[in-house]
This record gives sequence, C-alpha cells and structure tokens, in this order.
Amino acid sequence: MASHFMECGALDTNLTLAPGARLVITDDLLNGTVGDLAALSMAAIVGRDAMVAKAAVLPLGIAASKLGVADRARYERLFALIEETAFDSGVRESAEAMIHSRFRENQIKELAAEIGGTVGPARQRYRAFLEVVKLLAEKKISEALFLDEFLEFTRAVAGKLDFGIYALCVDRLFVSSQVPIMVKASLCKEVCKYPPLVRKELITNLLSSPKAERELVDYARQEVAKVLTHDQLTEIVLFTTLKLAWAAQRERPQKARA
Repeated sequence: MASHFMECGALDTNLTLAPGARLVITDDLLNGTVGDLAALSMAAIVGRDAMVAKAAVLPLGIAASKLGVADRARYERLFALIEETAFDSGVRESAEAMIHSRFRENQIKELAAEIGGTVGPARQRYRAFLEVVKLLAEKKISEALFLDEFLEFTRAVAGKLDFGIYALCVDRLFVSSQVPIMVKASLCKEVCKYPPLVRKELITNLLSSPKAERELVDYARQEVAKVLTHDQLTEIVLFTTLKLAWAAQRERPQKARA
C-alpha cells in the first residue's frame, strides 16, 4: 500500500485505498483501516488531499508518543522527513509541531481537534445533501432544484471536506438507478468545469466505473472531447486506462482463489 500511495503521488492524483478502489478519506487513517506505518508515512508525504495527509500525521504521532525517549529517535527522523518533503504546507507545520513538543499528548489532541473542527461541519452538510438525493429519488423535488442544491453543496463542502468523501458522493450519484440520466448528464457537464485535478479524478472515476450506464459514459466522453484541450484529454484517457488496469489487478487474485 505504501508503494501504491507513492505511485499516486507521482501521478499527481489522490490516494486510493487499494489499486482501482475508492479514494482514501480521513476516517481510513484515523480508525485503523490504513494501519501500516509505512503507508501512513507515504500518505502524509504525498497526499494531494490536505485533510487526508494531515490525518495521516495523527496515528504516527500517537505511535511515537507511546515509545520511550530512547526508542523515539526513528520517529523523530521520520517526522523530520515529513517536515522537509510533504507536499502540503499544513502537514509540514503539523510535523514540525510534533517534533518540538516531543510528541506530547496535548499536541496530538490539538491536531485531532483541528481535523475534527474542519471536517465536522462539512460532514453535517454532506448528510443534509443525502436527504436532497432522497427527495429526488422520491420525485418530491424537481431536477432543476436538485441541480441547484448540488451546486450549493459543492460550494459549501468541496473546499472543507476531504476530497474522498465528496468524490464518493458524486460517484454514487453517477451510478444510482434512482437518479435520472438527464440529471447525471447535467452533473457530468458541471464536473467538466471543475479545476483540473478534481475534474480528472471525477471524470476518470466515471469512465472507468463498471456500474455506470453506457449512455452516460458515452456522453461523458463526448463532453470532455468538446471542452478539454488535447493534452488534458490525453491525460484523461491515460488515467482512465490506468484505473481500469488497477481494477483488473484487484480482480485477478479473486479469480485465482475461485
């Protein structure tokens, strides 16, 4: 997993939990889903999602705090490396603070409170938006009103919540049988206007999804061909191919066991 996280960083993409699977969210790093210290270290250094990268620092700090002074030197070297090389400035600052505090419990609690204070309100907004999705599925609101709510949800959440959760929400909308195809097409058109890194993740998730309707995938291909430059389109094609390869890699061991 550490090698995979390193590959994601090199490809300028968000971390995935496993090759071809969903994107990593803060919970994966805080609840033990990703427990390997090498993977956590790589997440802190190469994570493109600032909240995810900062969350990876927390379990590393907890592990260091449980060691005696004599055994803590290797963690001090690790945090010095994170401070020097992490992509995100907030992660570098957190690593520096941990080193200076000698991994004291109060510093760890401060970082945990900072992460919780950032994610909490956005999570509440996410849950509220799920109620809007339910209203659409029950045909209690119009498609136009749903799209307005989606844009408001994006403005309120996208910059405050770790990107994996936002992407998870969009991915589910694209494959939900309860969301009309025309709404999905409108969502796709909106996503094509997003910043390059965000757009690349969401569009390639759709293009590589085995659950997405063929009509929607074809529309997405036509839409990106209209609005993206040749280089941007080439990147989308290559990254979609890579995600399909990751998915095939994940399926291979399962077929071997069968």
